[in-house]
Amino acid sequence: MSATAVLIHLLGEIALLLWGINMVNSGVQRAFGSDLRWILGVGLKTRLHAFLAGLGVTTVLQSSTATALMVASFTAGGAVDLVPALAVMLGANVGTTLIVQVLSFDISLIFPVLIFGGYIGFRRGSSSRARDLGRVVIGLGLMLLSLHLLTETIRPIESSVVLKSLLASIAPDPLILVLLAAALAWAAHSSVAAILFIMSLASAGVIDSHSALAMVLGANLGSSLNPLLEGTGGDPVKLRVPFGNLAMRVIGCAVALPLIDPLLTYMNMFDPNPSRLAANFHTLFNVVLAAIFILPLPWIATLLLRFFPEKVRASDPSVPQYLDSDALDTPSVALSNAAREVLRMADIVETMLRGSQDLFHEGDVSRVDAISRTDDVVDRLYSAVRRYLSSINHEALSDEEAKRLSDILAFAINLEHVGDIIDKNLMELAAKRIKNHLRLPKDSLADIDNMHAKLLEHLQLAASVLMFQDIGSARRLVAEKEGFRDLERAITQRHFEQLRSGKVVGDTSALQLDIVRDLKRIEAHIAATAHSLLEQTGDLKPSRLTS
Repeated sequence: MSATAVLIHLLGEIALLLWGINMVNSGVQRAFGSDLRWILGVGLKTRLHAFLAGLGVTTVLQSSTATALMVASFTAGGAVDLVPALAVMLGANVGTTLIVQVLSFDISLIFPVLIFGGYIGFRRGSSSRARDLGRVVIGLGLMLLSLHLLTETIRPIESSVVLKSLLASIAPDPLILVLLAAALAWAAHSSVAAILFIMSLASAGVIDSHSALAMVLGANLGSSLNPLLEGTGGDPVKLRVPFGNLAMRVIGCAVALPLIDPLLTYMNMFDPNPSRLAANFHTLFNVVLAAIFILPLPWIATLLLRFFPEKVRASDPSVPQYLDSDALDTPSVALSNAAREVLRMADIVETMLRGSQDLFHEGDVSRVDAISRTDDVVDRLYSAVRRYLSSINHEALSDEEAKRLSDILAFAINLEHVGDIIDKNLMELAAKRIKNHLRLPKDSLADIDNMHAKLLEHLQLAASVLMFQDIGSARRLVAEKEGFRDLERAITQRHFEQLRSGKVVGDTSALQLDIVRDLKRIEAHIAATAHSLLEQTGDLKPSRLTS
């Protein structure tokens, strides 16, 4: 086989390995994305629990980068302390070694069964989760197939004089081997793929055991670069965890590199197989690194807080605070970020509602302009949320996550409509009242205050429905909407009776009716969140959606 043909085969087989890892990663995220995020959320309590959570999630995902992004979503918002977040990364590094251990054994006869079984599951699965799991099994089969092909391609070239001369010239300088493997792992975005490739080289005799262990160190170093580089250019808070992870890897590599020869002597006594040596050293390095650094993590966290201080938030309230672009490939994290930003919108709309209530009592026209400008903030945040949701990796969305995305977007749309009603209608009415020196009767003001109070309460209920999918709050909100409709009818009926008796004049009458009408429109938008959830669960039939 010519050198060109060998290179083409190697490129294709490495691409197949990376695609298999990608299939496993995306399949697991689609099947269990929100569950994995929940495991991390529960696990981030103590260092030991965080370590175990990181190990488990990364073993399933086969990607420490994906785990790092999930952790960043907690730490960037200040919801989780830096110490357990660093412990998660120590666990994630150990988690990447487990799949390497499994694949280091001779299981080449399994890949046809996995590919066939995964295909059947993907095509015949009765649920989306079953099909996603079929995708995972196909990915595992493709990984094993690629390793088998890599070994077969590399084996004939071990006798190449040129290759042996090149490796012989590099072998005396292990630092070059470390840098070479680091570049390979960085380019592949996967330490698993890099380690498996190094194992194939060692198994075929292309590199000796000493060189293989040096390259294993480089692969561990290179894989820690990806989360760091993906976090650059944004908030320094997002750099704390990846930089801390990289620093611990650098220290570990600096200490382990001179110890390769004595370690190799003892490890050969346990298992001299070159491929197994690389896998065992990969595991040993990460386990020892975790054991050494898990205790001084508080001290490390203190240094990271000093080197990467929290960035001062932009004074412009329309600048999104939680829409982290690095999380777009991890739907469960991205959806959580979008939901938090929409809650900011809800807080701003609540402020606008309270302000509109005050303006029917007082005569400060400058507050009318201030509230109208606040609607511009709501509009810009809505546009940012909409763009962010459209940028999420939709192929990795499970059915549940797709519904979640739809609910978040629908709530953002309704909040934007509420802001427009306050700005273009209620503020116009408030300005008209102040300009024409109109004074609403006390009982009318009491009715308007009552409706505002209910709207503020219902807005809180709607936020609870969105964040926690709370069926009880959704049912209550729908019932409250019916009560709000009855209240609007009673107020309107009483108003007409007062109008006929001459207790209110024409301009004041029209003003009050317009206010009540607009508040009812706001109620309809707020209650839409509950309608959507109850319709999905079958608690509400579409015919009841009419106002």
